[in-house]
Amino acid sequence: MNFNFKEIFTAFMVLFAVIDIIGSIPIIIDLRKKVGHIQSEKASLIAGVIMIIFLFLGQSLLGLIGIDVNSFAVAGSFILFFIALEMILGITLYKDNEDSGAITASVFPLAFPLIAGPGSLTTLLSLRAEFHIENIITAVLLNVILIYIVLKTSSKIERLIGPNGILIIRKVFGVILLAIAVKLFAHNIKALFV
Repeated sequence: MNFNFKEIFTAFMVLFAVIDIIGSIPIIIDLRKKVGHIQSEKASLIAGVIMIIFLFLGQSLLGLIGIDVNSFAVAGSFILFFIALEMILGITLYKDNEDSGAITASVFPLAFPLIAGPGSLTTLLSLRAEFHIENIITAVLLNVILIYIVLKTSSKIERLIGPNGILIIRKVFGVILLAIAVKLFAHNIKALFV
């Protein structure tokens, strides 16, 4: 076992920034208003399982269907771009079925692609090249615990911040997410044409 606190902390912070669960609070609140209830345990668990499976099988799966990491990251940048547009412009691009309910919302779009999305999955592949696997798994599990806490307390956070505060956070994090999408796109599109 190669447990290293520095590696765990670095991997945790990188994943925390990419997953951006704090910035997703407005989206979580919107989803909760649409479907009434979100299964926090299920969403956190599914997101964690997706991330850990992808950590082990991601590169092989992408290779199997003939997709390289850079193409995957470019596709991920488009998803992040559209989520950011929704946040900044206050429009709805993602349409769900009216009868989909809380169970579906807990899985899609919450667990995937919001939490375990292309950004975090691509990041996991990058971390795998630098850090020991057990440190990355620990970092993923710590993020899943934090995600669960935020999902469980999102309505309290909403009351604390208020509707105007949430609107401001949504716009600010929308711009940050847009910048991450542009950076992810620019970095990986260059690699595709080299």
